[in-house]
Amino acid sequence: MEIFDKLLHDFNRSSTWTELGLLLACLGLAYLISRTLGRGQPPVSIWFGRRTVDGLAFPLLALALVLVARFTLAHYETVFLLRLAVPILTSLLLIRFLARVLGAVFPQSGLMRLAERVVAWLAWVAAVLWILGLLPLVLDQLDAVTLTLGKNRVSLLALIEGVLSTGLVILGTLWLSSTFERRVLDSAVSDLSMRKVAVNATRALLLLVGMLFTLSAVGVDLTALSVLGGAVGVGLGFGLQKLASNYVSGFVILLERSLRIGDNVKVDGFEGRITDIKTRYTLIRAGSGRQSIVPNETLITQRVENLSEADRKFNVTTNIVVGYDSDVDQVLRILAAAAASQARVLPSPEPVAFLINFAPDGLEFSLNFWISDPEAGTLGLRSAVNLAILRALRAAGVRIPSPQRVVQFDGALPVAVQPGTMPAAAGAHGAAQTTRPAAPL
Repeated sequence: MEIFDKLLHDFNRSSTWTELGLLLACLGLAYLISRTLGRGQPPVSIWFGRRTVDGLAFPLLALALVLVARFTLAHYETVFLLRLAVPILTSLLLIRFLARVLGAVFPQSGLMRLAERVVAWLAWVAAVLWILGLLPLVLDQLDAVTLTLGKNRVSLLALIEGVLSTGLVILGTLWLSSTFERRVLDSAVSDLSMRKVAVNATRALLLLVGMLFTLSAVGVDLTALSVLGGAVGVGLGFGLQKLASNYVSGFVILLERSLRIGDNVKVDGFEGRITDIKTRYTLIRAGSGRQSIVPNETLITQRVENLSEADRKFNVTTNIVVGYDSDVDQVLRILAAAAASQARVLPSPEPVAFLINFAPDGLEFSLNFWISDPEAGTLGLRSAVNLAILRALRAAGVRIPSPQRVVQFDGALPVAVQPGTMPAAAGAHGAAQTTRPAAPL
């Protein structure tokens, strides 16, 4: 009860209306400054967010203004509301920083949303303890609890501070890498694969430097990492060689640019478009919506068909058979015109048809045309082209033959066959030849 009595005593001694006016003025000024500076900024901006108040700038400016007002007013009278506003704005600043950075780096991660909620609850609990004056007591109790790690004794408070420091360094590193990618790489590097290499390398380097700095700050002897590095090397050489091979293969693919994001490839019978190249695996999405996760080592060591050319054009073919009495030149023109009539078919290179085979039933033609959006699928387009071909051939009177079948019977005379039975002689002998003529469509 002493805590609440002290809070009530400070409240009675303070000038509530003066502090409330100063607090509202600080919040309003922080909002106006954030709104003015945030004009023209993208919605993904970590500083200003989508609605100004959900960015990092608003709680930071509000906290700075409230601190100035608190220390100024403390020279003249007891401060109560402004003192309460400091831990609240500090917790809000931490939550906004975590939410905006994780939202920019991992936009669709459920695990990151869970981490954001956990940190938000811990931040508000710490703010309440700070307001009630219990935070120093809690910290003393945590410092009194010690754990033995090897030959060293570490307090629970030191472990919590180390975890918090590591988390803040990782968040700062992710923020720097995200800002570097958005401000520098998006405009300087147009190739998606090279941009992916630069992002991964920058993020890995910043995380390494940040972790080394954090370990040194919490008192970890960095010379002990040499032993850990040797153990990791042995592990990579034996148990983790496949994992290491996939990571190395991912960087090789990105650096060589033999496969790029957006290429249409065929790997082990699976055909689709490369949607992303991760450090360990590559995502390939088929036109039907199925997605294949292919280890990067497979793309290096096995045969991969890249169905995309350098100019991103994709070839589609369809075959058709017409009668032997057809005008070949007329059929070639009809096929090319049917493909050119479709909006998705590229005019250059123009569709072209070839006579490729003298089939038993007629002349076999192959129609080749090109598209630039294979991710939209090819079955619907091939169906539309086939329908246009069928209508044009029927309008021109070109005959499309039905398949022919030839049955031979050994023997001088045909044998009468009862319905539902087969003569024994017909199976082993035959005499006459019967041909079913082709019927025009």
